[in-house]
Amino acid sequence: MKQNVYFVSGIDTDAGKSYATGFLAREWNKNGQRTITQKLIQTGNVGHSEDIDLHRRIMGIPFTKEDEEGLTMPEIFSYPASPHLASQLDNRPIDFDKIKHATEELSERYDSVLLEGAGGLMVPLTTELLTIDYIAQEKYPLIFVTSGKLGSINHTLLSLEAIQKRGIILDTVLYNLYPTVKDKTIQNDTMNFIQNWLKKYFPDTKFILVPEIKE
Repeated sequence: MKQNVYFVSGIDTDAGKSYATGFLAREWNKNGQRTITQKLIQTGNVGHSEDIDLHRRIMGIPFTKEDEEGLTMPEIFSYPASPHLASQLDNRPIDFDKIKHATEELSERYDSVLLEGAGGLMVPLTTELLTIDYIAQEKYPLIFVTSGKLGSINHTLLSLEAIQKRGIILDTVLYNLYPTVKDKTIQNDTMNFIQNWLKKYFPDTKFILVPEIKE
C-alpha cells in the first residue's frame, strides 16, 4: 500500500468529522490531488453509509465506482452505537481484513485516501482494540478534527497527549467552524489557544479552518 492514507478522527462523536472530511477531500481534489474518502466502520445504517453520502455532497460529486463496489464503506452495522457494541448487536464480528483490503485498493487507485473513523480517538472497535491503537498499529498519519464548542480545549489536549504517547504522526488539525454560532467568544479563544499549543508542542502540524459549509 502506498503511503497516502490519512486517518481522520476527532475529539468526540459531534466534532463534525464527516463535514471536515468532505471539505478536505474537496479542497485536495481542487488542487489536483485525486482524493477519495472511506468510512472505517459505519454504524446506524443498513446497506449504505450516510457519512459517505455527506462526503459526496460536500465534494460536489456523485457516487463513485468505488462507492458502488463497497470499497469506501466496507463494514456497516445497523445499530447507532460504537463499533464494538454495534457488531455485537448485529451478531457479526468486524472484518478487519476486508477493511484493510478495501483501503489498500483505494490507495492504489487514488493519490490520497481520507479514512474516517467513528467517534473520537478512544472509541472501542472491539473490546480489545481502541480506534487510536488501530491508527498506531497501521501507522497512519492523523488528521484530527476539533471545534470551538465549550470543552473542546480539554478534549483536544487530552487527545494530543494520547497521540504523542503512541507515537502517531499528527499531520493536520482541522478546526471546525460548523455549525454556526452567534456568540463567537469561546470559539475564537479556543482557536487561538489550540493554535498556540500546536506551535509550541507540535510545530510541524498543519492547522486548517473548516468553514461553515453550505451543502
